Amino acid sequence: MRLFTAVRYALASAMVASAALLAAPVAHAQEVRPEGGRQEAQPLAAAATIAVYPPIQGPSIWNRFGQTPPSSHHRVFSNWGYLNDWSVDIYQNPGATVVSPFGSKTSTGSSVTVRVVTVRPGCATGNLADGGWRIGLEASDNATGTVVGRGDVMHVDRKPASITVGATVGPWTRLGQTGRFRYSSCYQVNGDTGAHIHLEVINRTKYSCYIARGAGAGLGDETVVGRVGTLNSGPQQAC
Repeated sequence: MRLFTAVRYALASAMVASAALLAAPVAHAQEVRPEGGRQEAQPLAAAATIAVYPPIQGPSIWNRFGQTPPSSHHRVFSNWGYLNDWSVDIYQNPGATVVSPFGSKTSTGSSVTVRVVTVRPGCATGNLADGGWRIGLEASDNATGTVVGRGDVMHVDRKPASITVGATVGPWTRLGQTGRFRYSSCYQVNGDTGAHIHLEVINRTKYSCYIARGAGAGLGDETVVGRVGTLNSGPQQAC
């Protein structure tokens, strides 16, 4: 579950978003690793899952143009030597606040700690103008100390200096904001309505899942878009 929703909406009202033309979906250029077999050491209890929420404060749009469904959208990044489980583009015009996608409680009610594990330019060029920051986050179940999963939040603009590897973040901690970057192989967007966050998610063991929904569906702060800690048998599976 997420906490302090009222506070989040109060913050969201201060953000400015501008409308513009349609855009093409992102195409990243980044190293990926083969999936291989995932070891099943330290199996997770099936009930101890953590909800994944939109990494954008306030309203956002799921797969706005119908070209980036998690069932087939490219997965670019790896964690623990494995390609991430699923990915999706979540849209909002430039200027919206970007936050952690992980809930503050597990499904069994224990608290969750989220820490920053990756901070680097998201595109292979290493140039922030080509696609902004990639911020990787790791969610742990405080009741057991188990690392449950990770999420990579890509195309983040105006990252605060406090967001560094090792930092602990809450559900409403500002990671930066949505931005508009120059058109490139890493960011094929030609209008503000194409501005988006590319979200990738992975379980520590087994596989995580996404919540299936239609292209262009509206999302809110409390909309669950996926779960980590699930025991799915493979990548790109719906919950």
